Amino acid sequence: MAQQKFAIGQIVEHDTRSTPKSRPDGPFKVVRVLPSEEGGTQSYRIKSDREAFERTAKEYEIIAVVRKATEDAETVFAF
Repeated sequence: MAQQKFAIGQIVEHDTRSTPKSRPDGPFKVVRVLPSEEGGTQSYRIKSDREAFERTAKEYEIIAVVRKATEDAETVFAF
């Protein structure tokens, strides 16, 4: 089983370097880790508080959001 890069609850954004097409603004919260695909590609279900639905994103399409240590995740991204 491959190690996943992102954990449930982690805040991520779309990586514009690997996905140049128009993408919605984040941040997004990882809500589910999906089973790895046949080629070993890991996918995640991500959710923005600006949208009523979840999206699927491949591991190479998203990057972790780095926050200052003083910021509280609940105040930055509340569900």
